[in-house]
Amino acid sequence: MSAAKLVQGYEVVIGFETHTQLSTESKIFSRSPTAFGAEPNTQASAVDLALPGTLPVMNRGAVERAIRLGLALGSHIAPRSIFARKNYFYPDLPKGYQISQYEIPVVQGGEVSFYLGDEKKTVRLVRAHLEEDAGKSLHEDFVGQSGIDLNRAGTPLLEIVTEPDMRSSEEAVAYARELHKIVTWIGICDGNMQEGSFRCDANVSVRKPGEPLGTRREIKNLNSFKFMQQAIDFEVRWQIEQIEDGHAIEQATVLFDPDTGETRAMRTKEDAADYRYFPDPDLPPLVVAPQRVESVKAGMPELPRALAARFVADHGLSEYDAAQLTASRAMAAYFEDAAKLLPAGQAKLAANWIMGEVAAQLNREEKDIAHCPVPAAALAALIGRILDGTLSNKIAREVFAAMWAGENGGAPDAIIEARGLKQISDTGAIVAMIDEVLAANPAIVEEYRAGKQKAFNSLVGQIMKAGKGKANPQQVNDLLKQKLGG
Repeated sequence: MSAAKLVQGYEVVIGFETHTQLSTESKIFSRSPTAFGAEPNTQASAVDLALPGTLPVMNRGAVERAIRLGLALGSHIAPRSIFARKNYFYPDLPKGYQISQYEIPVVQGGEVSFYLGDEKKTVRLVRAHLEEDAGKSLHEDFVGQSGIDLNRAGTPLLEIVTEPDMRSSEEAVAYARELHKIVTWIGICDGNMQEGSFRCDANVSVRKPGEPLGTRREIKNLNSFKFMQQAIDFEVRWQIEQIEDGHAIEQATVLFDPDTGETRAMRTKEDAADYRYFPDPDLPPLVVAPQRVESVKAGMPELPRALAARFVADHGLSEYDAAQLTASRAMAAYFEDAAKLLPAGQAKLAANWIMGEVAAQLNREEKDIAHCPVPAAALAALIGRILDGTLSNKIAREVFAAMWAGENGGAPDAIIEARGLKQISDTGAIVAMIDEVLAANPAIVEEYRAGKQKAFNSLVGQIMKAGKGKANPQQVNDLLKQKLGG
C-alpha cells in the first residue's frame, strides 16, 4: 500500500461506524412493523414503549442477516454473544437505555476491500453488533417545543465498526460505497440513505506522521456520499487549523450542516465507561449453532468480487468493465441476461452498450437499472441487428432511443420496420452511391490521390449522407478504396 497522503504535513486518520437498518418486516425485539413513513407513534408497541412488565424477544431474521454480513466479509461468527444495556438518558429513548452488544458481538473481525483508482485498499473491521434504534426527536414543526416519534424505536440495526484504517476523505467514501453495495447485494438492507437505512458516523483525527493517534471527533449521521466527503474535508481542515493555532482538540460529537458546509459540536463525546454497560437480564445469550451458519451460507448469492472475476474469465472483460457491471446485483443480472442471448464472444458488446447508452440514459433520468424501460432481452435483440448487418452503430442508437420511449412496444424489429431504418448492404446500391459522389467531387478525389487522408473521410461522409445514414459503413469504406485504387 502506498504512503499515506498528507494534508498540510498532517496524516488524516478515519474510522467508520455504520448503522445499517436490517430489512426485517418487524422490529428486533417486538412484532411492530418497520415500514417507513407511517404517522408518528403508530408503529410503537408496549415493548417499544418500555411499559412495565414487557419483555423483549429476539427477531430470528435480524440474527440471520448479521450472519450473512459476517460470511460476506470473512468475519468470525460468534457461537455465543451477549446483549447489554447501554445506559443514557434522551427523550426519544423510552427505556432510559438501548439494548446493544458490547463485550461479545455476534460478528467479529473481517474486512472490506475496494479500489481507489487502480490501487486496492483494504479496511479491517473490528466488529458488527446487533442493536435497537432509538426514536426520533422532531423540532421543525414545533415552536419552542419538540415532538417525539417512537416509530423507529426498536428498529433492528447492525452497527459495523472499522479500525482507523482510512487516510483520506476519498478513501472513506470509497469504503462507504463498497459497504453499501455489499449490504444491498446480500439483501440485508435496502440502502436508502435518505430514509436513514444506511447512516455513517466518521471518526476523524489528524497527526504528524509517526506520532500517536490524535484526539478524534465523531461526525454523526452522514446520509449521503457527497456530504460525507465535504464533512470530512472540512473537519480535517478545522482540526489542523486548531492545532496550528496552539489549541488542543477535544473529543466531541459533531454534526455536518450541508447549507454552510461546516461541522459544529453537538456534545462532548462519551466513552464506553459513561454508558455503564451491563448484560441485559431480560435476554439470554444469543447462541448461533454451526448448522444455522451453514444454512445461511447455502442461501448466499454470488458476491460481487467473485462475480466480477467470473465476468473477466468467462467473457474476456477487463477488470474495470467487470467492476462497473457488478456495481449492483441488478446491474450484474441485466448484463448476464443480455450476454446469454448473444453469440459466443460478443458479451463485450453488451457491456459497452450497458456502460454507454443504457447508463447515460439512466443517469439523465435518475433511474436505477431495475427500472430500465429497455429489458435485457430487447437490448440483446438490438445488438443482434448490429451483428447481422441490419443496423449501423449510429442507426442502432436511434433505434435504442425509440425503444426507451416505448415506440412500437419497444421492439427493435418493429421500430426498424416502421422507420425504414434497415441498413443498406446491397453492393450494387452502395457502388451506385459511390459513383455519384465521386463524379460530383473530382477535386476531393484528386486531394485523396495526392495523399490527403481527410479527403477520404470527406468522401465517406458524403456517401453516408447520400444513403441517409443507412449504408453499411464497412462496405462503404471497402468499396470506396477499391474504386480509388487502394
